[in-house]
Amino acid sequence: MAEFIGAIDQGTTSTRFIIFTRQGKMLASYQKEHEQIYPQPGWVEHDPLEIWARTQEVIEKALRFAGIKAEQLAAVGITNQRETAVVWDRRTGKPYHNAIVWQDTRTDQIIKRLGGEIGQDRFRDKTGLPLATYFSGPKVTWLLENVKGLRADAEAGHALFGTIDSWLIWNLTGEHIIDVTNASRTMLMDLATQQWDPELLAAMGIPEKILPEIRPSSDPGFYGMTLRDGPFGTAVPVCGDLGDQQAALYGQTCFSPGEAKNTYGTGCFMLMNTGEQIVPSTHGLLTTMGYQIGGNAPVYALEGSIAISGALVQWLRDNLGIIQESAEVEALARQVEDNGGIYFVPAFSGLFAPYWRSDARGAIVGMTRYTTKSHIARAALEATAYQTREVLEAMNKDSGVALKALKVDGGMVVNELLMQFQADILGVPVVRPKINETTALGAAYAAGMAVGVWSDQEELRKYWQMEKEWQPQMPAEKAEGLYQGWLKAVTRTFDWVE
Repeated sequence: MAEFIGAIDQGTTSTRFIIFTRQGKMLASYQKEHEQIYPQPGWVEHDPLEIWARTQEVIEKALRFAGIKAEQLAAVGITNQRETAVVWDRRTGKPYHNAIVWQDTRTDQIIKRLGGEIGQDRFRDKTGLPLATYFSGPKVTWLLENVKGLRADAEAGHALFGTIDSWLIWNLTGEHIIDVTNASRTMLMDLATQQWDPELLAAMGIPEKILPEIRPSSDPGFYGMTLRDGPFGTAVPVCGDLGDQQAALYGQTCFSPGEAKNTYGTGCFMLMNTGEQIVPSTHGLLTTMGYQIGGNAPVYALEGSIAISGALVQWLRDNLGIIQESAEVEALARQVEDNGGIYFVPAFSGLFAPYWRSDARGAIVGMTRYTTKSHIARAALEATAYQTREVLEAMNKDSGVALKALKVDGGMVVNELLMQFQADILGVPVVRPKINETTALGAAYAAGMAVGVWSDQEELRKYWQMEKEWQPQMPAEKAEGLYQGWLKAVTRTFDWVE
């Protein structure tokens, strides 16, 4: 009997395979990092073949550690870094170019060209998205315009485009599929119809024949069965697929309108369920797909996207060398009582929500001779909390709903200093679940729902349990003063890139 559900969690810096029980508990996990490629300033790439190799490795290792056979998996779900774009040759399976990562800013001139006299809101009514380097459609335009022979192959039907979920599904099953959540991040899909839009494709010069088929996030009809010569060695249904932040929304069981979660990973992403209603944002947020389960109506969400969060801690480690391991940042930051008057605005790839300024660049402001590396470490952690408050305020205005508590997940939520400061700056409780791997859990839930492992979403709610809650402790006046200093610091990063 198939007792377990597998989830491939393909993130910006690593790939994991996690095996869950029917009670939503982790049985085994294995993780492997992949290379971050920086060909020039502002460019970020991944090797798709390395990602596929890592995926195969973590599947095989996790199954071995769990002591189970692939035949015991009822289904497999996938969750992925969302806007990263890859184009490959259907005849050979080889990519035409490295994947262009969501953080990459090389499409800035394409974005300006697309905006024309209308500007960044040209496609917002259809897509829910502002024109920005973040999204994958313009990355495909760049590839078609810059990779020799690609356009001819695309027109001939030889080239395939996908986000990383599509790349993995194709390698696992031979099928060219994308789910509604990932499709909604391409800037090529009409949110209302969940179909590729001819007007958007024409504007970006993208032939429709290179695009994958759009399917629900949880598909009882399956995307396909794993190939017997693949890492599972047998046929297992692949039937769950959500972009990483939507997967975390689902894994946190935010099934009702007004429920929200914040994921602290490489970037930081807050999503609020808005139900079956498409809520346009007038405060710098994204309107996006939340999820679609089988033949049910799609669920939409508001999202605030922050480009640099955990990546800033990695930068302190890899670029400055002031810590040896990411986990050391909390102890270093605790050596001082406050930020010493400095703010660190990590606009390395411009600013995402609520500003959408590709002309911004990172800055540390307010430094004096008193400033130490401990102050810099503390300011780096605080930056995530300040940015989250900016997003939360925008979300409150767009939705008309004031959050009473914030569910959190992701790698940074083990940082107790950050979580307490987050509660202080927001003025609401911050809640961490017992199972922190909610991104992979959401993908597992989607796959399990497709094959009947779970009967409905109310059953999934029973498995969510709180591990810890942080209550605001800082006086509101002090928190407000610190936040106003942050807002002042952010303005110093504008207009840096001409």
